[in-house]
Amino acid sequence: MQNTLVAPVGVLGFGVEGQSTFNYLVRSGVKDIVVMDKNPVSLPEVPAGVNVKTFSGEGYLDGLKDCVTVVRSAGVYPMSQDLFKFQMNGGIMTSQIQLFLEQTKSKKVVGVTGTLGKGSTVSMISHILTKCGVENEIGGNFGVPALDLLETETPDRISILELSSFQLMTLSLSPDVGVVLRVSTEHLDWHKSVEEYRDAKANLVRWQKRAGTCVYLKDAAPSAKIAGESPAGTKYAVCHADGDGDGDGDAVIEGATLAIDSEKLYLADCKVRGIYQLENMAAATLACKALGIRVADAFQALKTYETLPFRMEFKGEKNGIEFFNDSYATRPDATIAATASMTRPFALILGGSEKNADFTELSNILVKERPNLKRIALIGATAERMLDSLKQAGLDSAGITAKIFPTLEEAFADSLAIGKGGTVIMSPACASFGLFKNYKVRGQVFDKLVAGV
Repeated sequence: MQNTLVAPVGVLGFGVEGQSTFNYLVRSGVKDIVVMDKNPVSLPEVPAGVNVKTFSGEGYLDGLKDCVTVVRSAGVYPMSQDLFKFQMNGGIMTSQIQLFLEQTKSKKVVGVTGTLGKGSTVSMISHILTKCGVENEIGGNFGVPALDLLETETPDRISILELSSFQLMTLSLSPDVGVVLRVSTEHLDWHKSVEEYRDAKANLVRWQKRAGTCVYLKDAAPSAKIAGESPAGTKYAVCHADGDGDGDGDAVIEGATLAIDSEKLYLADCKVRGIYQLENMAAATLACKALGIRVADAFQALKTYETLPFRMEFKGEKNGIEFFNDSYATRPDATIAATASMTRPFALILGGSEKNADFTELSNILVKERPNLKRIALIGATAERMLDSLKQAGLDSAGITAKIFPTLEEAFADSLAIGKGGTVIMSPACASFGLFKNYKVRGQVFDKLVAGV
């Protein structure tokens, strides 16, 4: 067990993760703590004998001069001049995930990353393990902050971490089992380049030991390339029968069927909707296989798995219309995946806050490859740009009705015109800011609208 905490220890960023770090430092007996955040800092009750300095506002990084070690919260960019200078002067910089991997007593640690599907895959792994009687806990970017897991862990427990590029960026240790889902581009308003983003993702498996396992998508070039950087002796590949990997993988997806070893899982037997979920199911099953779970048992468990809220969540059927809440779809590729599963005529609610995403591919696929798409209701700051993109893709000749609405309520009301036998799906392909606080609030509003039908 390593320990990189040399006092005084700085907590850089005092949101949920930073507060978790603060509590961990107190539990660990650190007596000198420096809290730094651009926003005002509100400290919890500090035990006697613990000295805490706080720095906030524009000069919050002035606190670095009082630190030997700094625990960076994930949302703080690590490559700033101030932090570089701190390290060049002998300062030690670490992170929640680094500390967790150094200190954990868990039997095994599973880490999951990717641009899409992280939360679903993590929850599937947990569901399988729970159904198979294996103690487990979820943390990281999903569930509780990683250091909170240390409070209750046992040597028999499996720790499952959802890890974002922010959390992985400076990591120099890797989990026992690393799962690399599809990696495209995200957070380029934070990362300086696509290469930096993908390089951060690679840290999930770059430092694995020979005894480790890497699970990856063989048909997805970035995922396969990242897997190539893993020293793990066991590598499990997920592929599609008609994909670039020629159907040669440890898990093969063909249509709505998943095959691993001699076992098959049919999507029709599961509670989740969406063919794209088969990739997550495959990855989750292979991760559990690496942990000693039989594939047959994993498949049986997945039949009872229910999707996470706001992720292609089926909200029922009313007046002959099906409703799906996919508010978590904040990127074009998420909406592409979600709409691929639509078998009935459907109306799509699109749009949200502006992040300068490229809607060309989304528009082309919706117009040219989604024959069941009949109506599009657009909302938010991106509405006009999305409509222009759809028209360039041939919207007007495709027989699809598309209109811009000022509110989700009005967009929803228009979507009901799909009528009996149709489907309404909200899969915005954009973040929610401007209209809603976050995707959860957006999803909750949609749920209320469905309830009122």
